[in-house]
Amino acid sequence: MIVVHKKTERIIAKNVKLANTFSSRLLGLMFIKEMKDMDALLLEPGNSIHNCFVRFSLDVIFMDSENKVVKVIRGFKPWRFTRIYFKSRRVLELTAGSLIDNIEIGDELEVRGV
Repeated sequence: MIVVHKKTERIIAKNVKLANTFSSRLLGLMFIKEMKDMDALLLEPGNSIHNCFVRFSLDVIFMDSENKVVKVIRGFKPWRFTRIYFKSRRVLELTAGSLIDNIEIGDELEVRGV
């Protein structure tokens, strides 16, 4: 799967892994040293995350049911918790520093290859 910023048509992530079961969402990126074989993890459903047992910082995008950006968190450090974003239905987690600069709340993302 790939995720595209619709306003600019820039690719945000081109090798996205989907976590849509209880166990895949629970495990997420815990206990790995780096994202190998993927650019991002898409958690669905999701409206909050934690970074416990994750060994690296993340850039995080919370999206609503129409893939509009609800919240962007850059440099989300290990052992932190986000608040609950009630409008969020899915969360995209990327390695810190890899998110494009011009993404804003309200922008629409497109998930291709689902």
